[in-house]
Amino acid sequence: MQLSQKPVPHRVAEAVSAPWQHDVLRAVRDLGLQDCWVAAGFVRNAVWDLLHGYGEPTPLADIDVLFYLNAPDDAYDEQALEARLSHALPQHAWQVRNQARMHHVNGFRPFTSSADAMCHWVETPTAIGLALDREDRLQVNAPLGVADLLGLRLQPGPAFRGNLLPVYRRRVRAKRWAETWPNLRVLGF
Repeated sequence: MQLSQKPVPHRVAEAVSAPWQHDVLRAVRDLGLQDCWVAAGFVRNAVWDLLHGYGEPTPLADIDVLFYLNAPDDAYDEQALEARLSHALPQHAWQVRNQARMHHVNGFRPFTSSADAMCHWVETPTAIGLALDREDRLQVNAPLGVADLLGLRLQPGPAFRGNLLPVYRRRVRAKRWAETWPNLRVLGF
């Protein structure tokens, strides 16, 4: 699965326009990894905060960085990458994961790219990644689209609509997103 070559939606770009967010995107870009994205809550929370008119960002538990490298497990040490990011921006907690090995979590077939992995994430509005190219232009990787994110809809990703629907439901209850963003429409219950 290839990344969408569509332009970054205006509201997404607006939501991640703060200097600290660009510092995060630059630090991740400077890791020099291919198929590497800042995703999940970094994007989702920022957009939902903007759409709710919040003046302050909703706190992040961590900043999720994903990349795809189909190589031996020790080729890119995720903890070493997290340490590099922590050294560059110590005010943030980091989680770096090679998507080439993440299929094991829910017993899926091996993924072929970061976009393919995001197609197997629990919720659709979480499956969106951003990156800066070398000219500081914002790039988007949204294999499931951005309609749910921008439409304030939370629903299970395609892989979690069948037997794995209880995983989605438990996650939604635990995260309490509807309490943080009351205009959110939660589907799949």
